[in-house]
Amino acid sequence: HRNKLFGAPHSGHLGRAAHRLRAVNISPSPSSVSPCIGVFDSGVGGLSVLDAIRRRLPDASLVYVGDVAHAPYGDRHPAEVLERCERIVAQLVTFGARVIVVACNTATVLAIETLRHRWPHLRFVGVEPGVKPAAAATRTRRIAVLATPATAASTRLRFLVEQFAPGMHVHIEPCPELAPAIERGLHDDHPALAALLAPSCRNVRMADVDTVVLGCTHYPFVADAIQAQMDRGVALVDTAHAVAERVAVVSRDAIGDTDKLARLRVMATGTSSAMTALLRRCRHLERVAVEPLPI
Repeated sequence: HRNKLFGAPHSGHLGRAAHRLRAVNISPSPSSVSPCIGVFDSGVGGLSVLDAIRRRLPDASLVYVGDVAHAPYGDRHPAEVLERCERIVAQLVTFGARVIVVACNTATVLAIETLRHRWPHLRFVGVEPGVKPAAAATRTRRIAVLATPATAASTRLRFLVEQFAPGMHVHIEPCPELAPAIERGLHDDHPALAALLAPSCRNVRMADVDTVVLGCTHYPFVADAIQAQMDRGVALVDTAHAVAERVAVVSRDAIGDTDKLARLRVMATGTSSAMTALLRRCRHLERVAVEPLPI
């Protein structure tokens, strides 16, 4: 049995890399395009967030872009991540997006503040590791964060720890191969996934924590495999539901009434058998077909 807790999203920042990027089209969406909520991730992980948004807002128009051709973001240079984020947001604007959900911890940490500056007329909702709810839930004041290398090394994560878990023991465990493995389609029951998780989970067990933050939107898809390698009673923290609640609030202001003829589109910048498989695992997305988006 998996014990899940949910926390609220916060914004991230990039730093000095932004000035090296070429300009992109930042014009508002055409008035003839019906408004929608845009959601994107480096690949398939953001589908966990999309599913939660769809469950919370069944009548909202949603467009998802999985940048599978450039996944994962966690191992890429910050400037490259920002460039991809800008390209995808520009595309989502042409689809009518007025709210953009950055359904990727790495992209939120590295890009969201720059995106907000470049598109001031849009509302952005980011996803960050749930340090705050983990700190509120821990009984022993000892928590761990599983994250991509970029998120694990980020100043934003250090800030979250300092702000929400002062005086607590926080073990940060980078998992460099986990998101790519999920992109390749490894699932909970695959023996290769268990072997891949073993070193990171062993380090977390040695840290003697009682709460573990799933610090990447890919990780909820293998939460059962992670839970199986944790000590008994350890709780996993996933922020997808809290993000969906935040999107519901933001979209009321930015879009207004939901569309009774709501559209739901899922797009990928490359070929991904894992995306199709994971869609079938998402209760509110299982009948959606993946469309190609070569950007």
